[in-house]
Amino acid sequence: MQFFEITLKLLEGLKTTTLIFVLTLVMALPLGLIISFGSMSKFKPLAFVTKVFVWIIRGVPLMLQIFVVFYVPGFFGIGSLDRFPSVIVAFVINYACYFSEIYRGGIESIPRGQYEAGQVLGMKKSEVFFKVVLMQVVKRILPSMSNEVITLVKDTALARVIMVVELLKVAENYAAYGLIWPIFYTAVFYLAYVGILTLLFGYFEKKLSYYKI
Repeated sequence: MQFFEITLKLLEGLKTTTLIFVLTLVMALPLGLIISFGSMSKFKPLAFVTKVFVWIIRGVPLMLQIFVVFYVPGFFGIGSLDRFPSVIVAFVINYACYFSEIYRGGIESIPRGQYEAGQVLGMKKSEVFFKVVLMQVVKRILPSMSNEVITLVKDTALARVIMVVELLKVAENYAAYGLIWPIFYTAVFYLAYVGILTLLFGYFEKKLSYYKI
């Protein structure tokens, strides 16, 4: 009976881990693209502020950012977020900044001649980007993006620092009572998660292989 009860608790923790992972991706991917446009802006003040912000976020540990989002607003008399929303805000901001640099590198790697050729054909800049450039950018950034996404799976364990009960926190709680096997189960869950994502990204890379770079 104990085995099944603990397994159910681990699955509940896995559900929280998955929720952190999915919500972070859904919000950080588009936000990262917006931030990358800011860092590439021809309006120098905007580009400077964006680059400084990205530099700070990338230079400060994610664990510390979680603490800041959860604890700091209370020191200034601002209503604090609950634990889970604090984790999501910190994760989204952190990963959006990392994604923005990947986007920026991919976009800037596309030869300017492709933009000019599209405009000569009467296409607007937005049309050139979405119809000509975007898929080439996706092809170029996919390996780097896959690494960040896989890292995100493991980083979800940092939610435990403010007592969000995700997968590793559940295993840790049982380890405190001398039960070691939940930790090994946790490792299997993470390996399975990463394995599925690795196969998925490998599939996407093959589907995009017709974009010769």
